[in-house]
Amino acid sequence: MPPRALVLRPAPGNARTCAALAAAGFAPVALPLFHVTPRDWTPPDPAGFDALLLTSAQAVRHAGAGLARLAALPVVAVGAATAEAVRAAGLRVAIAGTGDAAAAVAQAHAYPRLLHLAGRDRVAQPGVAAVTVYASDPFPIAPTAIAAAVDAVVLLHSARAARRFAELAATLPRERVRIAAISATVAAAAGDGWASVVTAARPDDAALVQAALAARD
Repeated sequence: MPPRALVLRPAPGNARTCAALAAAGFAPVALPLFHVTPRDWTPPDPAGFDALLLTSAQAVRHAGAGLARLAALPVVAVGAATAEAVRAAGLRVAIAGTGDAAAAVAQAHAYPRLLHLAGRDRVAQPGVAAVTVYASDPFPIAPTAIAAAVDAVVLLHSARAARRFAELAATLPRERVRIAAISATVAAAAGDGWASVVTAARPDDAALVQAALAARD
């Protein structure tokens, strides 16, 4: 029987990760912990900024018509997946980072006035203006559903998901749960005591699937 892998990220990324896991020989279990919805927002004057900072493809999906007013600004994207969504929306990517939001900001020294199109629950970046364009709210998760993590690999795409999973899994035997985390920060948010914790070599989905393979072994 193929090993189980739990995918906790929201749609539509959840389905893509499940497909990649199935191709890698896992039996994926889709268990999104959050659902994402757009928020009303008013685009500021683009003349006040040098570039947009986008740290999630969800911002592109949920920014709505307001994004068109800012489309002349170049984009600093946190990683390859976000950059791909930006280009698909017709915007120009100036920088595609390979780390977290802080690393992307550090790379963007040529764009000192950044506007972050962000989620409601975010880590503020010093010196960066932000506007909320989407929110990520928790789904109710039954104890029987979270119990599927036992003897499985759990893929963690964000620190927020890692913290919530750790709370939901409070009664599970951690020594029988393996963790694959997209970054060291996310791994730390999950806490200690798991059977194994493997961090992706890069903060992208393909590397996270490889980390899941290593965690399984």
